[in-house]
Amino acid sequence: MSTRNLLTDPLCKPEDLGSAVPPTPYGISVCLPLWEHVIGYEEGDQRVVEKFKSGYPRFFVPPAIAAVFTAAEKEHAKPGERALVFPRLVHAERCAEFIEKNNAGPARVAEFGKESFGVTLFPEASYKTARLFWRFCGEVLSIRQSEAALGTAHNEYTEKEGHIATELIKQRLADITGQNKEDVFLFPSGMAANYAVHRMLSTILPNRKTVQLDFPYVDVLKLQERFGAGAHFLPFADDGDYEKLRAIIKSEPLAGIFAELPSNPLLKCVDLRKVTEMLFLEEKDVPIIVDDTVGSNVNVDAFLIADIVTTSLTKSFSGVGDVLAGSVIINSESPWHDEFAAFLRAHADHELWRGDAVALEQNSRDYVERMKTVSKNSVALYEFLAEHPSVEKVYHSIADDSGLYDHLQKVDGGHGCLLSFVLKDRDSTQRVYDAMQFSKGPSLGTNFTLVCPYTLLAHYDELDWAARCGVDRFLIRVSVGLEPTELIIERMKQALEV
Repeated sequence: MSTRNLLTDPLCKPEDLGSAVPPTPYGISVCLPLWEHVIGYEEGDQRVVEKFKSGYPRFFVPPAIAAVFTAAEKEHAKPGERALVFPRLVHAERCAEFIEKNNAGPARVAEFGKESFGVTLFPEASYKTARLFWRFCGEVLSIRQSEAALGTAHNEYTEKEGHIATELIKQRLADITGQNKEDVFLFPSGMAANYAVHRMLSTILPNRKTVQLDFPYVDVLKLQERFGAGAHFLPFADDGDYEKLRAIIKSEPLAGIFAELPSNPLLKCVDLRKVTEMLFLEEKDVPIIVDDTVGSNVNVDAFLIADIVTTSLTKSFSGVGDVLAGSVIINSESPWHDEFAAFLRAHADHELWRGDAVALEQNSRDYVERMKTVSKNSVALYEFLAEHPSVEKVYHSIADDSGLYDHLQKVDGGHGCLLSFVLKDRDSTQRVYDAMQFSKGPSLGTNFTLVCPYTLLAHYDELDWAARCGVDRFLIRVSVGLEPTELIIERMKQALEV
């Protein structure tokens, strides 16, 4: 295991390209130290990609997981077939259904290994479609699970230890949110949590579209567009979308209304108070689903409005950046509570993989304290950037003009880790990014500051569309960490003055 301290020795040099971030066998991000590396990655340049020792797990298959795929193929695949391996058979069945629905050929399932992993088998030509399911639905095998299957685990944990850790995590989340522990459900990733909610809404309220408010994290929208009855997307680049939403609410029944608190990467809040008022006036009962990952449940109480709250526990709750997990929490006072609880009790995964549960429980013990430090640092960096002559605009929840963040902010709550900014001179963005002495790669919520050219990474094939939604192609996103405030500002100042 690496002992490199990313607070003092960030992964940002050209020679760090492809390193796992953090540099352990379980790091969930990958270092992209230069702008040209980001472009190379997006364009499939093998000189860049071949350096990858890791990558965000829904987009990249780490070596341990790839080895399990290969072992499952040897055991089950017919000539010309490929395989993906999932934590459970039901996940593999859903992948097979997705492949067939997308006319990508026949698919079948099997079980593999002593842990009874689910295996989806399909023709070689269907691999890209199968990987889309892996990416959008997030029901992925973890590196720790894969090591256990291969007999190469660094640490062995019993099912009892995993169960105890899972219960502690659920109780921790219940205590922070003020909800009931039995209404907390855990999943193998944040996207798996979103996928479970979407499946639930599509089952309870079939043949109804969802609505996505504001520009969200890329795959949250893709999930709604590709599954179920589809989605209405309102980017809220201007206030006119409130009237568009009102018209949609009037004209058709809906399965749910989704929003992030605040949004990623623009750190905006659509005023959900207006949305609930619209629903009330139109006498429509539509579930509201809020993702509080960016704001964090330490800082904001989304349950003042939401029926369901999803969180990527991979991010700030963990902080270390070495484990994937997600949660769904039902509002105990929601009129949908009983129906939602019945569905999730029947269909949720219930427990994290034992090694991941133990790691996440340990990582999250100081979550509340960490968030106070991160909030202080992100506000300080926002204030510095907002006054800097080379910066055109800074996006941060403290600048939310809807009033919703303030309304939902807890008495002792601050702000999350995230901010984004664009420079007045767009042509200087590459030079500034390359000069930054922060770890560089996708993801957020790590204990160390982590930066990326977000729009290039998330929307490389749709940059013009993102721009029309108000997301500049030169936007830099910063996930602020626990470094001393002065150090963060000094490093940013140096990069801006290169």
